[in-house]
Formats: sequence, structure tokens, C-alpha cells
Amino acid sequence: MRFLCIGLLVFEIILLTNCARGPPRVAEHVAHRQSVRLGRTMKLACPVQSDPPPLIMWTKDGRNIHSGWTRFRVLQHALRIKEVEAEDAGTFVCKATNGFGSVNINYTLVVIDDSSSVRDGTGAGEDGEHSPELTGKLVRPRFTQPAKMRKRVIARPVGSSVRLKCTASGNPRPDIVWLKDSRPLLGDAGDGPGGAEGRKRKWTLSLKNLTPEQSGRYTCHVSNRAGEINATYKVEVIQRTNSKPILTGTHPVNTTVDYGGTTSFQCKVRSDVKPVIQWLKRVELGDENKYNSTIEVGEHRFVVLPTGEVWSRPDGSYLNKLLITRAKEEDAGMYICLGANTMGYSFRSAYLTVLPDPKPYLPPVPTATSPSLPWPVIIGIPAGVIFILGTAFLWFCQSKRHCSAAPSLPASQRPPPADRALPPGTTACGDKECLGSLTYEDYIAQQQQLLLVQGGGPALAPKVYPKIYTDIHTHTHSHVDGKVHQHQHIHCQC
Repeated sequence: MRFLCIGLLVFEIILLTNCARGPPRVAEHVAHRQSVRLGRTMKLACPVQSDPPPLIMWTKDGRNIHSGWTRFRVLQHALRIKEVEAEDAGTFVCKATNGFGSVNINYTLVVIDDSSSVRDGTGAGEDGEHSPELTGKLVRPRFTQPAKMRKRVIARPVGSSVRLKCTASGNPRPDIVWLKDSRPLLGDAGDGPGGAEGRKRKWTLSLKNLTPEQSGRYTCHVSNRAGEINATYKVEVIQRTNSKPILTGTHPVNTTVDYGGTTSFQCKVRSDVKPVIQWLKRVELGDENKYNSTIEVGEHRFVVLPTGEVWSRPDGSYLNKLLITRAKEEDAGMYICLGANTMGYSFRSAYLTVLPDPKPYLPPVPTATSPSLPWPVIIGIPAGVIFILGTAFLWFCQSKRHCSAAPSLPASQRPPPADRALPPGTTACGDKECLGSLTYEDYIAQQQQLLLVQGGGPALAPKVYPKIYTDIHTHTHSHVDGKVHQHQHIHCQC
């Protein structure tokens, strides 16, 4: 009974372990329709769980969200959008994938513009009783994100883009008007605010595909009934010049990662035209044979690593990332980011340190029962031995059958065994005479010579028949007068 309980417990553990592994699943209920006020920060959750952990990717209206989207940041289980704009409204999809399958979580984001709704409310009733912002104490406008407005002089190359921020609050909610060189911006030029509606909702002025004519001073004028404030930016659009790429910022930087962990290197390159960004890893001494091909730079050799997509940033620079997953000891070393165009190249290096594995790998100890030869050899050797032995046994049986089938002499023709003297030149055998000591021709010649000697001449030579002689023996008789008589008996098979 005790062993039965232990077996059931082990089975339950195995069952629970197998059930835990599978495709990603939504861990909690989510509201698929989300709303956010203009200029606020929005966070869309992606509560998925799975074993193994899933890879999460976000899309907006079918487009992948990556690090080139400056206001968007992909977190571990969420997407954060800073300073939401009206253009951010749309359909967002969180897709979680692992080796067993995938699951999608869809969101519809609605951006609410309070300023337009308040203005519409005040227009509906002239006394303003439907406008809650008009009730209470008046507050003059103030900038709510001054840290993002410190850089007032901005230089951008032709064809790039720039965003000018003037987020403000007050009571009643203030209006904003954008000016270029002290003249109001009208229309949709540069995707900037145009008309009365644009002045109410555009807290950020976006200038895209910059041209030299868009250089100048841009001023945001924010006002309400309690007062007004201004902020001015100087934008300088620089003509592109043919020069080699320049690595901006401090990236890539030295990085440390746990064994089996995930990390990445970044590389930001400024170039007049879209550059080629390539990652290289230095090959340590003695490791040259581990790679199919390497390149030599100075006194060192490097291996070219696979490079992902190069993203264009709004400030005119280009970004590329090198992702390192399941870090191992051989991943440690020096990495180089190389940016190149038709005019030249620039590079910068950084080092990756991989911490030791807390659970070092122990190779299995070979046991005495484990075979050292492959299975085909183990099976083939005994089969070959059995085949050879079987062939030899069949041959032996066949030979035995032929021997037993040979004809034997009748009993009347078999000579009785006796001790006898043999003629000169012959040898004695046992009971069973072996005729193999003389050939047939030698025996005939010997007998003819013996007969010639006894008969005294060739006329007495008997006719020799080509017979197969089976037994030859000689009789010797002694007489009283001292004479000795000798004669031979030859038995043959006719």
C-alpha cells in the first residue's frame, strides 16, 4: 500500500509537470477597449504565462513596434506609451509565442482630447455652467514637463524629423498656438497644427522630412483666462554632406550577463545616407577552427555575426541591436560595432562578461554495461561467426555422407589378417592395410620385376591386368632338404 501511494504521488508530479508546459495563455481578464487623455502616459498590459517563457511582440495597425519608436517602450509584460498623441489611437496587438504555440491580445486605444470637449461644452451654453473647468479658482498655464524642454537649439540633417514639446496645464485648460518666426503656422505644413482645432490639441509640434526652408525659430504660445506663457525652439536644418558615419552616444558599452541569460548591445550611427551596420566578434587564440570563416583586422581575427534590421530614428541617426540569448562562456569576449557607407567607416568596441554557470555540467560516467562499439558491429560479429561455423558444419556432414556411401569388399574376398613377410621394397601396415604408401603404377612395376627374377626370363612374365589390388601377402615354405619355397597371393577386386 505504501509503494502504491508513492507511485501515485510520482505519477501526479509527472502529470502536473507535463501539464505546465504548453502554449502561452492569458493569465487574467483584460479590457480590450482602452482610453487615454491626450498628453498622458498609457500602459497596455500583456498578462501571458507559459513554460517555456514566451517571446512577446507588439504591433500597431499591423506595424511592428521597435526601439525606433521613441515614445513607445516594450516592457516585459506591457507596452508603455509616453505623451500620447491623437495619432496613437488605433489597434494594438500583443503576440506571445513559444515552441508550443502563440496567443494574441487585442486592444483598441481611444485618445480623448479634453480641450476640444471643454470648448464644445462652453459653446453650448453661454453662461458656461456646463464647463466644470470654469468653476473654481483660476490657474494660469504652466509647463508640466520642463525637463523635456531644456534643449532649445536643435540641429537636424535634411530629410530627418524633429518633435517640439510644450505640454502645459491650467484652469481653465489652456490653448496653444504655434508660431514660426513670430508668424502663426497655418495649414498642415510639417504636420504641425493648423486652424483653431489644431491650436487646441497640438501640445507637440512634429516636423517631418525637414528641408532647409524649415529652419527658424518656433514658439509655442500657451494661454487661458488666467495668463499666458511662451517657449521658443531654434531649429537648424543642415544640408547633408558626404562624410563617413559617426557613432553617437556611448554605445556599445561593456556588459555583464548571467550564464544562460539574455543581453544586447546597441549601436547608434549618424550618417548622411543609410549606413551598413555590422557586428563583429574577436576570435580568441586557439579558437580559429571553431568558425567556418573569419576576417583579419590588424593583428586579430574576427567573425562576422548575423545583423538584424537597421532602424531610422527621428533625429536622423540609425540604430541597430545585437541580441545575445542563452549566454555561454564562449560568448564572452570583445564585440565591435562597425558602421560604413560609401565614404568610409567607423567602429567602436565593447566587452561581454559571462558569469560562471552555478550548476556546472558533469559528463555522465560510463558504466561497464554500456557498449563501446556501435550496435551494427555488435550484432554483425556474432552473426558472421555463426554463419562460418554453420557453413563448416554442413561441409563436414556432406563429406561424411560421401565417405559412408563408398562400396566395400564382400566377405569372401577379404584376406584374413596374418603376419607375413613382404617383398623387398614394401612396407607393412596393420590389420587394415593402407595402400596409400605406393601408387598403382609403382606397384605394377614392382610385381613385374619380382616375377621376372623368379621365372628367369621375360617369357614367363604374366599378363598384368589393370586391376585395383586390395591385398597382397607372401607365403614361405621350408622343406626337410633345406630348400625354401616362397610364393605370393594377390587379392583384387574385379
